[in-house]
Amino acid sequence: MTKPSLPLGALLGAFTSLAIIALFRLGESLAGFPFLPFDLFDWMARLLPGPVITFGIDSMVAIIRALQLGPTDSTAKLAEQILAILQLVAGGAVFGGVLAWFAQRSTTGLVWRGILGGTILFAISAIAEGALGNTDVGGVIWIAFLLLGWGAALGYVVSVFGPDRAAEPERRLGRRGFLYLVGGGVVSITVGSLALSRPRASAGPTPQPGTEVIDPSLTSGPAASPPADILAARIEPAAGTRAEITANADFYRIDINTRPPTVEESTWRLKVEGLVSKPLSLSLDDLRARPSVTQAITLQCISNPIAGDLTSTSLWTGVRFKDLLAEAGMLSAAKEAFIESTDGFYESVDMRDLEDERTLLVYAMNGLPLPIEHGFPLRVYIPNRYGMKQPKWIERIELIDHEGEGYWVERGWSAEARPQTVSVIDAVVRAPENPASPSLPVGGIAYAGARGISKVEVQVDEGLWAEAVLRTPAVSPLTWVQWRYDWPYQAGSHTFRVRAYDREGILQVTDRQPTRPDGATGIHEVTVDV
Repeated sequence: MTKPSLPLGALLGAFTSLAIIALFRLGESLAGFPFLPFDLFDWMARLLPGPVITFGIDSMVAIIRALQLGPTDSTAKLAEQILAILQLVAGGAVFGGVLAWFAQRSTTGLVWRGILGGTILFAISAIAEGALGNTDVGGVIWIAFLLLGWGAALGYVVSVFGPDRAAEPERRLGRRGFLYLVGGGVVSITVGSLALSRPRASAGPTPQPGTEVIDPSLTSGPAASPPADILAARIEPAAGTRAEITANADFYRIDINTRPPTVEESTWRLKVEGLVSKPLSLSLDDLRARPSVTQAITLQCISNPIAGDLTSTSLWTGVRFKDLLAEAGMLSAAKEAFIESTDGFYESVDMRDLEDERTLLVYAMNGLPLPIEHGFPLRVYIPNRYGMKQPKWIERIELIDHEGEGYWVERGWSAEARPQTVSVIDAVVRAPENPASPSLPVGGIAYAGARGISKVEVQVDEGLWAEAVLRTPAVSPLTWVQWRYDWPYQAGSHTFRVRAYDREGILQVTDRQPTRPDGATGIHEVTVDV
């Protein structure tokens, strides 16, 4: 008598899950149904305790940087998507293993046990989709059809490898042929579904690359950029220093989703309610019709390690938050604005930030509508805060009379989220620009939120700290500042370090601390052979 082993059942479960994943992909592409692997992953990420999420984030960033796998944000998102797929494959392995355990006792009713297992999976999936706000009936039916069908098929496949009372050679050969048939079917379904599927349709804008308008002269308001002639008269940055303004395609993206949510512009409305005398419901065109402000702004993720790439600068355009609240008739009892996003993210903005003329509800980035991944149709910008306090894909603002909640604050991150003063070495030119007067340009950026930078110093090996030249004025009071230090050339291996002081003359925190809970601190250093 032969019986299916648990490993064989797990293998069958994992193998058939690939076909189910492909069918979910096909359903999403052709009918807009949910792609369950990503939705389950996003749901679990919202349920897990803060320390677990933080450990996962820190580990992922560390691995990406250590192995130099690419940009942190896009590489991390790809890793999340791969993990989401593997999560369902692992679930399939457990499902198959459980059915094999039952089959070792009896194959009777194994198909019904598979259907029961599929029903349990559907119940979990329905809870996840509901929590994510995906309540489309057609999508729910599709998920039920695939999961219950998967359970029935997996129960049948496992039963074929159940007790073989006759133990006939022909029967064993039939099983082998059946396994080949199952394998061929899975491969055919997987390849066919992926071939027929097409990229998910986007409900947001689709600007063409290279059409950004990166022109600081277009800025306005209290954080407007200096005149063009003053900016043009500044020193040249060292070769290899990052650009002052980041192109949209290169702006970092961090959020709580494996993929950004899509929002249909024609039906989207921003609701302003709560402690106001005149609740508002505004379309994107309504917002665009109001007086706008454009500011050059640096935004940084609180998870950005020292010298990490989770920081960018762009020209952001929107309406002043305080103007919209005045239009809604904010009541005196209001203390904070609770903001909710399409993807379930939320944050509360205190009155100091609400009354700041630089706080914007942003709908354009470098002269174009916000890209989907950066919050289309609307996001908020708040000066002197990390990105964790600045929701994207905003759909509702409620004025409240108490201290509101914050998604990441509840998970153990800073309630204030004030950017640390940081400085970074972007480049060390490895050969003198002028052999007659040999020196090596060293360059990078320094940033202290809206507090600004007053001085940057560079140390080479164990020498004295020497003051660098700032490329001032910065492109905006709200951005990083580029710096340059021309070091007298000496051949050999050398270690360069950098430190910065904010506008009040306060030195950055030099002790190395991790990103959680208040943002990373420490001195950046690089060792190069010149």
